[in-house]
Amino acid sequence: MLPVIYSDEFLHHDNGKFHPERPERLTAIVNALKAAPWAGKLDWQLPTPVEKREVMPLVAKVHDQSYIELVERIAKDGGGMLDGDTRICDRSYDIALLAVSAWLDGVDSVLANNLPAFILARPPGHHAERERGMGFCLFSNAAIAAYHALAQPTIEKVAILDWDVHHGNGTQHIVEHDARIAYCSLHQSPCYPGTGYASETGYHDNVLNLPMSLGSTLAEYQPMFEDKIMPFISNFQPDLLIVSAGYDATADDPLAGISLQPQDYGIFTNYCLQLTRRILFGLEGGYDLDSLSQSVVSTIGSCLAVQV
Repeated sequence: MLPVIYSDEFLHHDNGKFHPERPERLTAIVNALKAAPWAGKLDWQLPTPVEKREVMPLVAKVHDQSYIELVERIAKDGGGMLDGDTRICDRSYDIALLAVSAWLDGVDSVLANNLPAFILARPPGHHAERERGMGFCLFSNAAIAAYHALAQPTIEKVAILDWDVHHGNGTQHIVEHDARIAYCSLHQSPCYPGTGYASETGYHDNVLNLPMSLGSTLAEYQPMFEDKIMPFISNFQPDLLIVSAGYDATADDPLAGISLQPQDYGIFTNYCLQLTRRILFGLEGGYDLDSLSQSVVSTIGSCLAVQV
């Protein structure tokens, strides 16, 4: 069984009409997973309600208090824009905290079972920096999850692999000072948000950025996994691997120009599974509904295949 942590509450974060980060992203994934031949091997779980777990101390560890209060205030006032791309509706603050709780539940599940879990939540998080949200992201889910893991007595180091087509500037900004966390991103360059140069290596040589050229395919990605990512993570020897699982590097995605296919993510997942079974996958981007949902199916299918 593979845990999928999901709630219909995540559908109520409203970015407005025609926004690419829309509730239908989750609906498409849920429908595809339930139609998969191994659907009976999925353990659907609701995230722990925010009032039943200590979410805020971890959010405050990662984000400035003034920023957290800004998100809350905008939501309480009925909604508004953080920037030209990032909207807050009246429910967004509470839903973003529930998304954080889902990622924390995922960490707990992976560490308890030594097997992968998938977090199917929104809003995404890898662009959210310490003092601001941007790029559709409110709170830095992956970074918060990493610090939750590091608070457990058996966890000394955490690696984050970000395969979203956009560089996770927020995640890197938050974790690059911490020698206990390694961050690796492969992303289209040049592309939004304009960060993630190969020269950015962190304060402890704990950051690996792999800019990918427009039109890159599996033929260009596989050497990056085999020659760069696998040695980087293996040498770091993490106790947990967190994957910021964005699926906007597919050829059909409207927001970028990489040419991966949905089945390629099953290959990437197999590389990760060669490193460890302790993997938390958490949804980031991906905006073509069919490619997005089939990419998630490929990821989870690879995880289930190694559990047989």
